[in-house]
Amino acid sequence: MKLNLSNLRFLRTRKSFIFQTRAMTQNPDPKPDPSKVVDDLLCSEQRDGQIEETVDAVAASLGSPSRVLSIDTRVERAWAHWKKLGRPKYIVAPMVDNSELPFRLLCQKYGAQAAYTPMLHSRIFTETEKYRNQEFTTCKEDRPLFVQFCANDPDTLLEAAKRVEPYCDYVDINLGCPQRIARRGNYGAFLMDNLPLVKSLVEKLAQNLNVPVSCKIRIFPNLQDTLKYAKMLEDAGCSLLAVHGRTRDEKDGKKFRADWSAIKEVKNALRIPVLANGNVRCIEDVDNCIKETGVEGVLSAETLLENPAAFAGFRTAEWVSDNEEEGFVDGGLDQGDLVVEYLKLCEKHPVPWRMIRSHVHKMLGEWFRIHPQVREQFNAQNILTFEFLYGLVDQLRELGGRVPLYKKKKIDTLTPQESPQRI
Repeated sequence: MKLNLSNLRFLRTRKSFIFQTRAMTQNPDPKPDPSKVVDDLLCSEQRDGQIEETVDAVAASLGSPSRVLSIDTRVERAWAHWKKLGRPKYIVAPMVDNSELPFRLLCQKYGAQAAYTPMLHSRIFTETEKYRNQEFTTCKEDRPLFVQFCANDPDTLLEAAKRVEPYCDYVDINLGCPQRIARRGNYGAFLMDNLPLVKSLVEKLAQNLNVPVSCKIRIFPNLQDTLKYAKMLEDAGCSLLAVHGRTRDEKDGKKFRADWSAIKEVKNALRIPVLANGNVRCIEDVDNCIKETGVEGVLSAETLLENPAAFAGFRTAEWVSDNEEEGFVDGGLDQGDLVVEYLKLCEKHPVPWRMIRSHVHKMLGEWFRIHPQVREQFNAQNILTFEFLYGLVDQLRELGGRVPLYKKKKIDTLTPQESPQRI
C-alpha cells in the first residue's frame, strides 16, 4: 500500500529517509519578542530541491486493527509486540519541546532503549502543515518510538494518528499532563474527570490503527479509582500503559515522591505491559523501581534533561555527594561533551532553536552556576548559531571548573582520550 505524504517533506540520503522541517517564517504577534521569533526558526535552512515522495506504509506486527479481537488475543498481541521490540527497560519520557529527535538519539547513544516524542496537539497536527513539519521528525535509527498526542476528540485523534502510524511503534495518548494549559484545552490529566471520553479515544484508535495504542496516565488519590481507570483503558484496547506515580495535583517532582506501591498495584491488576514514571535520578533507581513494582521498564524525564547519559550509569555530582561511600570516580565524560554531541546531531537533524536553547540551559546549568557571566552572555544572545554555541562550550572550558559526570568504580569508565571531541 502507498501512503501519499503530501503533508510531510522527505530528504533522501544514502542511508534513509529523514523527516525534514521548514522554518517558521511568520508570527501572528504584530510586536513579537525577537528572541522568541528566531528561536522558532529551524537551526538549518530548508534545502533546495526537496520533493514530495510516497513511501510504503508497512503494517505493524499487530496485523489488523483490534476491533474484531477478543481481550485474550489483544493481550497476547500486546506482549508479542513488546517482546519483538526487545522489551526496552530504559525509556525517554515525553517532554514538550525537549524529547525531539536529536535529544532522543543522544539518549539512545547513552543507553536509552526507546523514546517518546514530545506531546503533539492532535487538532493542530491535523490542520497545520507547518506544525507537522516542525514538531515531528524522525529517522530510521529512531526506534522503538512512541508518538504521543493530546486530544479530546476521537475523530481528530485518529486523523492525526493515521499520519504517523507508519513511522512509530506505538501511538500514545497523553492522559497525564497536569499543567494549566491542559486544563484550558481539556486534555491530559484533566480528562480524568471524563472517563467515557477517555474510553472513546482509546477505542477509536484501537479499532482503526495497525500499530498498538499506548496511554500515559497519572494516579488518582484513591487507589481503587486508579485500578478501575487502568482496567478500563486495558478493556478499551490499550496495549501498553505508562503510569506516573503522582496525582494530577502533585506537579512538583522534587516536592512529591512518586508512589511506586500504586504503580505495583496497577501492574498486578493488568495483563498488558506496564511502565513506571517517577523518582528516577540514576540507573540504580531504574533497577530498584523495576524490582519493587515488577514493571517492564521505566521512563525518565527531568534527570535526562540535565544528564542524557544517565541510562549509561553516569551521575551528576548532585547524586554522588550522598553516596560517596559507594566509590564514584570521574567517568571521563562531562556535560560539555554532551552538549557538543547534541549540537552535532542538531546539525544533522534540524530542529527549532528554542529546543536547542532549552537543552543547552539544562545541560550546562551547573557550569553556568560556576560562571554566571557566561550564562548572561548566552541569555542575551537573541540569534543563536552553532558557531556561537560551540564557542560557548570552549569558553567555559577555558575558564576552568570542569564539572565531570561520575560512574561507580566497578563500572568501566571512559578515558579522557575516549571522551567525545568536537571535530
